[in-house]
Amino acid sequence: MLETILIIVVLAVLFDISNGWNDSANAIATVVSTRVLSPLQAVTLSAIMNILGAFTSTAVAKTIGHGIVAPASVSNVVVGSALLSSFLWNSAMTVIGMPVSASHALIGSLMGAAVAFKGVGILEYAGLTKIFMALLISPVLGILGGYCLMKAILAFFGTRSPGRINNLFGRLQIVSSAFMAFSHGSNDAQKVMGIITLSLVSGGFLHSLEVPFWVILVCALAMGLGTAMGGWRVIKTLGVQMLKLQPIHGFAAETSASLIIIAASFLGLPVSTTHVISTSIMGVGATQRIRAVRWGVAGKIVLAWIFTLPMSIVMAWLICKALLQIL
Repeated sequence: MLETILIIVVLAVLFDISNGWNDSANAIATVVSTRVLSPLQAVTLSAIMNILGAFTSTAVAKTIGHGIVAPASVSNVVVGSALLSSFLWNSAMTVIGMPVSASHALIGSLMGAAVAFKGVGILEYAGLTKIFMALLISPVLGILGGYCLMKAILAFFGTRSPGRINNLFGRLQIVSSAFMAFSHGSNDAQKVMGIITLSLVSGGFLHSLEVPFWVILVCALAMGLGTAMGGWRVIKTLGVQMLKLQPIHGFAAETSASLIIIAASFLGLPVSTTHVISTSIMGVGATQRIRAVRWGVAGKIVLAWIFTLPMSIVMAWLICKALLQIL
């Protein structure tokens, strides 16, 4: 049993690294594309703040740990299948430069593996309703938040010269980028904490979904390492191809997205940080003119979001069925 837990932890670390690798764009795409920080400075700052953010709360971890399936109803084969499926999906999307929701990948994979193990009756529908409401509403809040904050900033600073605005918001964007990375760590790192804790409870090593300190530390460091790797193709897609950004735009998008993610973290709601920052950028771009956003690129991103959940469910179902036959 101990060997199984070690395998789960290794898979969880790989998933967290792939999550940070893809989601590094969330925190640094805008600050790199506006040239406020060099790529090395940006990934270093982001990695540190991701690690710090992971220690803020465990509310999201507890939601993931019991909101999808009951810990007593699953085996570690289910948990391992979910982690392997979501890791493969995240890594593949990062290689092709497509920002995707690691949250959708992980939640969909856990659903698919659980259904392969005991059928649809194993799912916790009340918890899933809460989770999916948060996942659906947060992108809407992202586009509205980005649009409204950008409008408010323009109302106060719109009469200043472009040079003074870029100078001011160039400095402020360092703060907003750090805040974005911190908020990312506060939400995304917790999801795998919840999965590992679920595995520990189902294996009899824990009697409640209280996240051990070593789990928090491992997940925080893995997320930081993945972020430090920098998913440069994803950064190019999110920070360059979708919208031409200036520091003022980057500040507005990062600040509005960070506030939404931090609020969700303390409410125990898992959200897609990728969806929130992407829609915040779209909202900011819409304040210029609708055509400022390259909707062809945005459409490809949205398609990747749509396919992530069903693909993850199917992949995890197949992996779990195969493992159950072998083991």
